[in-house]
Amino acid sequence: MRARRTPLVHYLVALILGLIGGAGISELGMSTRTDLMGVPWLVSVLLFLLGVAILIMAFQVHRYARGDRKEMDLRFAVNVLIMSKALGVACAALLGWYGSQALISMGHAGAPYYTRVMQECLVASLVCLIDVVAGAVGEWLCQLPPNDGPENTDRRKASQRPMADAADTVDREETKADASENHADQRPRPSPRNS
Repeated sequence: MRARRTPLVHYLVALILGLIGGAGISELGMSTRTDLMGVPWLVSVLLFLLGVAILIMAFQVHRYARGDRKEMDLRFAVNVLIMSKALGVACAALLGWYGSQALISMGHAGAPYYTRVMQECLVASLVCLIDVVAGAVGEWLCQLPPNDGPENTDRRKASQRPMADAADTVDREETKADASENHADQRPRPSPRNS
């Protein structure tokens, strides 16, 4: 099984869904006069740290793939690949979510509440954009060279060697002939009669 790169369409769909969701929550917050917009600063910091952590882990997988690192649990490599994919797509959706809130808040920039929301959402959007890039780069860093399976070019070349196959066929025929001779020698012989 081969892991495929996340298509650009997935990022775009997540971004559009985030834009729709963020715009909807902004309009709902404005119509009901509730505090639904904005993002705590802690969320932006945690998203940034999550992106850095995943990039560091992806770099470790890349070092293993290049041969600079001797051992690695392959489950770790797969998990880092999955986290990189999830980070990229989730942060694309959050980029749309926070970006739409920032755009809607710009129309009301004179009010202190909307100024604060706009600042929070712009910072969160920037962090999410960085994390989308970090997810895509992490996914690229997690590419392992194929060791086994049909993707391995060395194995494919070895299976296409006609001379080796012919030699193996001759060896098998000789082995069968030797085995049948040994089997014939081991047949029970009739015992001589004492008359």
